[in-house]
Amino acid sequence: MLPIMKRMALVAKPLALAGIAGAVALSVAWTEGHLPVARASFHSEAELNGFRAAALPLDSSSNTYFAASGHCNGCHGHDPQQIASVSMAGEDVNVVDAWRSSMMANSARDPFWRAKVSHEVLVNPAHQVALEDKCTACHAPMGRFEHHMTGQGTYSIAYMEQDPIALDGVSCTPCHMQSADSIGSLFSGHLKFDTQGRPIYGPYADQDIFGAPMQSFVNYTPKFGAHVLDAGLCAGCHTLLTETADINGNLTGDEFVEQATYHEWLNSQFNNEEHPATGITCQGCHMPLLDDTIGVVLSANYVFLQPKSPFAKHHFAGANTFMLAMLRDNADTLQVTAYPAQFDSSIARTNRMLQQHTLMVDLSVPARDTDTAFIDVMLTNLAGHKFPSGYPSRRAWLQLVVTDASGDTLYNNGAPTPDGDLAGHDPLWEPHYDHITSADQVQIYEMVMGDVNGDFTTVLERAMEPLKDNRLAPAGFSTAHSTYDTTMIVGAALTDSDFNHVDGVEGSGSDVVHYHVPTGGYTGLINIAALVWYQSVPPRAVADMFTHTSPEINLFQGLYNNADKAPVLVRSALHTDMTVGVESLRELGVHIFPIPVRNGLLTITGINARVTGIDVYDAGGRKVGELKGANEHTWYMRLPDNGTFIVVVRTAERSFVERVVAL
Repeated sequence: MLPIMKRMALVAKPLALAGIAGAVALSVAWTEGHLPVARASFHSEAELNGFRAAALPLDSSSNTYFAASGHCNGCHGHDPQQIASVSMAGEDVNVVDAWRSSMMANSARDPFWRAKVSHEVLVNPAHQVALEDKCTACHAPMGRFEHHMTGQGTYSIAYMEQDPIALDGVSCTPCHMQSADSIGSLFSGHLKFDTQGRPIYGPYADQDIFGAPMQSFVNYTPKFGAHVLDAGLCAGCHTLLTETADINGNLTGDEFVEQATYHEWLNSQFNNEEHPATGITCQGCHMPLLDDTIGVVLSANYVFLQPKSPFAKHHFAGANTFMLAMLRDNADTLQVTAYPAQFDSSIARTNRMLQQHTLMVDLSVPARDTDTAFIDVMLTNLAGHKFPSGYPSRRAWLQLVVTDASGDTLYNNGAPTPDGDLAGHDPLWEPHYDHITSADQVQIYEMVMGDVNGDFTTVLERAMEPLKDNRLAPAGFSTAHSTYDTTMIVGAALTDSDFNHVDGVEGSGSDVVHYHVPTGGYTGLINIAALVWYQSVPPRAVADMFTHTSPEINLFQGLYNNADKAPVLVRSALHTDMTVGVESLRELGVHIFPIPVRNGLLTITGINARVTGIDVYDAGGRKVGELKGANEHTWYMRLPDNGTFIVVVRTAERSFVERVVAL
């Protein structure tokens, strides 16, 4: 309770305490050569050394425009006095420790990214300069943009490896220095920074900011910037178009949408400008606001500072637990600057994001007969962008398991395999399915890259257009939206009547997969489990890369081979169908004829009091006819076209399904 009592006392202190500013201490993480002389009397040399050695060191270098996270840690990191960066509940919410084990902090150390850049360069060595300069814009912005802004030209991986501030990844200053006049309009690694007056933007009014320490110690001026809460702050890196090269390495002039997470958000009900009632920005999910009415003291060692609200937790939780675990388990090799416990926290937050805020799964059994259980699985995307989103290696898939009353397995479609893959899928890529009728069909949600010849590829620079994109759309997604050219649905999902549609209305963010499960004459109780699995780096994504050799590829291959490649279980649903003693339509007394239908007129006779209704569906799952109740003995229906139709006769106990072919 001590931190809460301290903070409650702080709230009551009048602002007149600002007069003691000259007597309070300031914790800074400056290197020996950059100690601020004017304020050095605030701390003894021993105290300053203690601040620097108190934690796993963060980089404290700086260049012309940017300062690494070590400069921010002294005030905005862990406060040993438990006054600053502590919630009302006593939780340490300091932004530095939350950030340092995120993928943002480790963007330049990410071994998969480094190996992939090396792979791209080996495939097209003549493009090395442009490739490395483009990739470092988002993964090592403080080194890369310093290079450009000071007229030094393009930036390379070799330079990055010797540039400590670049290895600090997507650190504090690249986000908090972005210019308000460009966010949401610059993409593909193009970022604009305000450097005049060296502002650092935050969400608090200028008159409420005590800026002297930051100006004195790190030469930045904290200022109000509403745009730091705008989703457009993320747009520069999270909508990325890349140039296309043909198989011989010649640029074609085409561009490929590597990711469009920001544009996916624009094309959703989460877009707070187009949908104020339902809008949630990127920050709203990935930097959740602290549920604390009093707020948080932002800086350590200034006892007169008042708590500020709102306060965003700098969690940056996404979906990449695989890489977070690899960074944690190979900390020395990859030279990370976060402790295992901090990575564990980031992994827990990521799992929570995946398992509680990503999907809903619903199961139903619309019909059963003596040979088949017809099972529908509905997935609904809860994220503000496609799922999965981001780099095209990522995929999610649906597993359906059916067992009998004794627990014996009748059906298992899409089971994970011990090598980190899944059973039953095509070697390269699996098409989208509306109905799954055989064991070699698995519903995988992914974006698949195609080269100039229309062939599957995992080489990004060879990608020209998707062969498939059936990733679950966010709620409110529309094919008529202005961003659809970067967020397209590609392949069979585009003609699937219940993909992003409910009752013919677009924008549901859902998909229904219709399983035809063979039961082999079993008519008793069945237990059904639908499980959604997710992978950020599946085996297919690295297979071609591992046929090449470079220090980066060899390092990652060793780490990958030793890693736990099991997918993450995102969500599951269970259902028990207790239909027993399945009878036939003839036993019910209902007769459907003629079969096949040759004149377009379907006749159903013998309708009795047990029948509660009849529905007729076409092969795409669209309802084309309906009889409510049993008010007539015989029903005639004109089928709309030739093809296969499903007739569902419903009773209070169960439904009967009959297939009808119209010629």
